[in-house]
Amino acid sequence: MTDPTPTAPAPKPENLLLNLICNVALPTAIQTWGSGERGLGPKWGLVVALLFPLAYGLYDFAVRRRFNFISALGFTSVLITGGFGLMQLDGFWFAVKDGAVPGLIGLAVLASMGTKAPLVEELLYNPQVIDAARVNAALAARNHQQEFARLMKGSSHLLALSFFLSAGLNYGLARLIITGQPGTELFVQQLAKMHWASLGGAVLPAMAIMFYALWRMFKGLERLTGLTLDEILKQPPAKSEPRGEGTPPTDPSGAA
Repeated sequence: MTDPTPTAPAPKPENLLLNLICNVALPTAIQTWGSGERGLGPKWGLVVALLFPLAYGLYDFAVRRRFNFISALGFTSVLITGGFGLMQLDGFWFAVKDGAVPGLIGLAVLASMGTKAPLVEELLYNPQVIDAARVNAALAARNHQQEFARLMKGSSHLLALSFFLSAGLNYGLARLIITGQPGTELFVQQLAKMHWASLGGAVLPAMAIMFYALWRMFKGLERLTGLTLDEILKQPPAKSEPRGEGTPPTDPSGAA
């Protein structure tokens, strides 16, 4: 007998590019170039910069019913940076903040390993990208669940390492670049320079480790499941070809 209980619809896939623009790129640009005396000013610059990750996080929760980790991270980072600017703290505290944020994420990755929702599943083993049902079935058929758990543990350690590396490099770059007095034009310019420098000096090396962790995870999944990469990745639904004009519908019974 057919189960009358309707299945819950799958969450709508997230637009990663829009996520990064709203949570990282726009808030950073506003704080860097729009918060000076010739722009919005420090107070309104902070408010406008906070609106983007907040609005995106609320929108994403309304559409997908999932907590957006990147939105929360973007909001917190903007709030701390803007708050430090309003308090006119010196460059040391900005260096501490830039090192602490990725460092805390690395600790959160490690702390979440024993929970029902480890961060490695949000950042690497994402069900929006990976056909988790097929992978789990293949793991169960081959009795490789324990090996899979060890693979995820190793991926979590590499993911945490990428954030710890970013933390150390961010702190060092901020201490090296930010030397101006808070509230001065030089200070704002150095903040902008630091953001661009951290992109190449901190983000890219950390991303290299993260991509290695992703590659290692996929290779491990192929070995444990016997599936190809195309079978592991979630494929878009096939589009049915439209019938030509005047073409009669096919009789499912096969009768002429």
